[in-house]
Amino acid sequence: MKIGVLGAGLMGKEAARDLVLSESVSAVGLADIDRNRAQYVCDQLQSTKLTAYQVNATDAIDLATYMKQFDVIINALFYSFNEIVAKTAIEVGVHAIDLGGHIGHMTDKVLAMKEAAKNANVTLIPDLGVAPGMINILSGYGVSKLDHAEEIKLYVGGIPVKPEPPLEYNHVFSMEGVFDHYTDPSLIIRNGMKLEVPSLSEVETVYFDRFGPLEAFHTSGGTSTLSISYPHLKTLEYKTIRYPGHAEKFKLLVDLNLTKLDYQVEINGQKVCPRDVFLKVLDPIVELEDKKDVVLLRVIVAGEKSGTTTNHIYEMITYKDEQTNVTAMARATANTISVVAQMIAGGTITKRGVYPPEQIVPGEEYIQEMKRRGVYIAEYDEVKEERVTL
Repeated sequence: MKIGVLGAGLMGKEAARDLVLSESVSAVGLADIDRNRAQYVCDQLQSTKLTAYQVNATDAIDLATYMKQFDVIINALFYSFNEIVAKTAIEVGVHAIDLGGHIGHMTDKVLAMKEAAKNANVTLIPDLGVAPGMINILSGYGVSKLDHAEEIKLYVGGIPVKPEPPLEYNHVFSMEGVFDHYTDPSLIIRNGMKLEVPSLSEVETVYFDRFGPLEAFHTSGGTSTLSISYPHLKTLEYKTIRYPGHAEKFKLLVDLNLTKLDYQVEINGQKVCPRDVFLKVLDPIVELEDKKDVVLLRVIVAGEKSGTTTNHIYEMITYKDEQTNVTAMARATANTISVVAQMIAGGTITKRGVYPPEQIVPGEEYIQEMKRRGVYIAEYDEVKEERVTL
């Protein structure tokens, strides 16, 4: 199988690393608008399977020329490119998956291509990171084990092992994306009704092995396509995990319009976007650098099975790989999208069209493949028998 990667950033690099280590993958392309950047990654990975390309993803012809060489394309670019990559995949007849970004209805735009993708005999899967992505796959797996699902609760956080003030946070993906998730409203289902609640709200305390107390709060985009796939749920919530106090600090910054898009102020006769300035100010403060990070994840799927109330619970604690210096978030994210790309290319996934992860990625096989890569997802059940008093 031949798999092409778009984007030579951290996630693209780590996806390529996993692909070249897979025996079933015969060739891997790594494309970036800066060919030197792609070549630098190739030189680091030192695999004869890997080739660097220069591709301008805003140029449809350039993009199509690259993509049609491969069986599957992994789109590891910023989520604003997801629509053009999906359209091009359909045009050239190549399967494609992306890391998601349920901001600005980008995933909805990809899902709207379902019939076109099916007619082109192509599989497209958006939202294949961790959240969304891994949590969708595990949610779908949990739902498949129930006769009737009633509740999905999701908790995810990429945090430093040793927090430092002032925010006790180091970013493990785009800070622009973090701003969007903190600023936009969060879609949830409560008492069977779809609602929007403010991000950074309803803070609760959570604990993980060797971590706690931590806090969890609503952020946008996390429920992803789950409200569409499972519209009859009574409860659906996604919360981001951070160290205590983080939400309160960032809520003030959001309220001051420091994270707001399309907002400007005038200073000395010049228009300035506070968000752009804030991003620059934060860069040296939240840079992960050589610090150790950890990804914490908990998925709770509750419902009924054979007349009993059952909870299927999935938990993951993944640390930075000290040998390869790969961050915990990169391990969880890049391995997820690489595994699914290989499932499509290898024939494990055969449905054609556009599907969210929970509807198409086989959970049991996914968990086993992640385990082979040192990313362990624990699974356990809680069963409560229903008793009727006469």
